[in-house]
Amino acid sequence: MRHRGERLSLPAHGPGSLAGTGRRVVALLIDWTLCQLIAMAFLGYTIGQNSGLTMFAPLLVFVIENILMVATVGHTIGHRLLGMRVVALGRGYVGLGRAALRTLLLAVVIPAVVWDADGRGLHDKAAGTVLVRT
Repeated sequence: MRHRGERLSLPAHGPGSLAGTGRRVVALLIDWTLCQLIAMAFLGYTIGQNSGLTMFAPLLVFVIENILMVATVGHTIGHRLLGMRVVALGRGYVGLGRAALRTLLLAVVIPAVVWDADGRGLHDKAAGTVLVRT
């Protein structure tokens, strides 16, 4: 019987294996909460705000955090806390271009909630990346 990630040459369990959905969702919630707090502290955002440009402040912080952190250290704060990292398939290092593409598609939401047979979101598939356990 095949395991998720086998076609990607990833191990079935342990370090380097495909990160599970629950772990990914919790990491996303951690990152989103931190981005909201940063937007509140520095950009004038208030929770529940439904008008004005500052309602997009948490999303802007989220995009900047994801691009910079994934491109430089391979993970966001949420990924790190949950024991995951983003790697480029076959290379390891993600780089700025892949991190930007992955993040912009993640920000659109739909590509992130549509998965392939290996459990990779379309944002990861388009960027040639995968979220693995550390």
